[in-house]
Amino acid sequence: MAEPGESPDQGTLERLLSVVGAGAVELHTAPEGLRTRVTGVHVLDALEPVIRPRELLLAVGVDPGSAQAVDVVRRAGEAGAAGVVFGPGRPAPTARALQAAAEEGGTAVLFRTAWCTWAQLVGVLRAGLAAAGAPPMPAAGGVPLGDLDSLADAVAALVGGSVTIEDTESRVLAYSSTEENVDEMRRLTILGRRVPPWRVAAMREAGFFQALWGAGDVLHRPAHGQDPERLVGAVRAGGEALGSIWVAAVAGRPLAPNAAETLRAAARTAAAHLLHHRTHSSDGRLVEDAARALLEDRGSVEVLAERASLPPREPCAVLAVGLGSGHPDDGPSGLYGLLTLHCAALGHRVVVVPAGGGAWVLVSGLERDARRADGQVRRLGSALADQLSATIGSPVKAGLGDVVPGLAGAPASRRSAERALQALLATDGPHTVARSEDVADTVGILQVVEALRGVTLPRHTSVARLREFDADHNGSCLVETLRAYLDHFGDVSAASRALGVHANSLRYRLRRIRQVSGLDLESPDARLLAQVQLRLGGEADGARF
Repeated sequence: MAEPGESPDQGTLERLLSVVGAGAVELHTAPEGLRTRVTGVHVLDALEPVIRPRELLLAVGVDPGSAQAVDVVRRAGEAGAAGVVFGPGRPAPTARALQAAAEEGGTAVLFRTAWCTWAQLVGVLRAGLAAAGAPPMPAAGGVPLGDLDSLADAVAALVGGSVTIEDTESRVLAYSSTEENVDEMRRLTILGRRVPPWRVAAMREAGFFQALWGAGDVLHRPAHGQDPERLVGAVRAGGEALGSIWVAAVAGRPLAPNAAETLRAAARTAAAHLLHHRTHSSDGRLVEDAARALLEDRGSVEVLAERASLPPREPCAVLAVGLGSGHPDDGPSGLYGLLTLHCAALGHRVVVVPAGGGAWVLVSGLERDARRADGQVRRLGSALADQLSATIGSPVKAGLGDVVPGLAGAPASRRSAERALQALLATDGPHTVARSEDVADTVGILQVVEALRGVTLPRHTSVARLREFDADHNGSCLVETLRAYLDHFGDVSAASRALGVHANSLRYRLRRIRQVSGLDLESPDARLLAQVQLRLGGEADGARF
């Protein structure tokens, strides 16, 4: 039963799950229904196994597939616990036993998701309980849970100013649609989707954030110069700071007389919205993690396909996208966001997964006709490479994976895409898009070189001697000269142009190479070994590689 003055769904399992969301915990069974009251969260202690009524019991360390798990559910039911939360996984052999024990005792059974740790879950559930019982702010009761923009508009209408809702890192989550001209700081904050770093640093140095997160009331910042009057309130739940709501006067008009009181109520209401936003915004990460597991051939294809919202039995392919030479230091993180944006704009059903300095693009729902599907993949790769190169200002390359009939073949498609991308990056030529079959020779030599990294060469090969000579003689470039000469198939004119030296200078260097290293450039074996060793790099000299 709800307490007097409370909404019937406040403090219930249903309300808690709606606030926390599927990103943290999943419901398995609830014999007494979702209106079950939940008053707290308790971690099971093996040494002192106290189980409290109406609380969620976190069965940390209990294998959900064990007889102990069934016993925990049975004891939780006897104690009147609201439910038991186990670690990830729903073991089929014991699922029926767990459900039977739950139904017998009338207690719910839930499972923690693989993407939320126990430590995170404790904080999320406690904050969720506090947020689930928070009374709604007047005029915001109809705002859908998690709709922060509508909440910001509702607060703005009540306080007579502009509103931004921010997380604890001063990133803007939502802002009111104030039509009038706003101050410069608000404009910069909204455009950058976060408070400018210099402003954050100044407020931190002044002790503002310490006061904000420690304050029990709304803080007031009087107007100063071009900065209008501001109010700010921290949003908390279960002792955890979730973010803040900022209110600023607009067009020189004062805020409403009851603005501070309204902001206090808004901060209480916003707790549920911010927590819901936090856990549901992790849905994108859940999809990304499920797609990564698919591409790395980990786990059940059917389960992961459902998590990633992808059709398991429709043709798909993987693109491996990476940055060529000369990319900026922050290229990979920017590349991920741009890839996601461009793929969405091109209308493809894709999941973008960061991978090292680049990304994997899993494209599903391709044409069933193999030739048409190949064409779709090639067009997508070309469009992404062209658009991203133009946006970033440096070359972006895409290796195209083989089209496979379903997600079970996605790991193989990923491997072929990566081989093609490695070949494109290794040659550093003008081509930006290729399948592994288009660059088969380069793919082959890369595979040979990789296979040879476990071989030990003699310490005094010709290339090893050249490297030692260059190291001992500052400015010497005999290794570079040899590489250019061999790469241009012994063509002195072409090699000299590549090095930017006169042909006679190159001939002189070649004589020095013979003198220093003893390399016989007339010997096919010597040339082959030199080329392979140059490909392997300096770590190959007289060592395992």
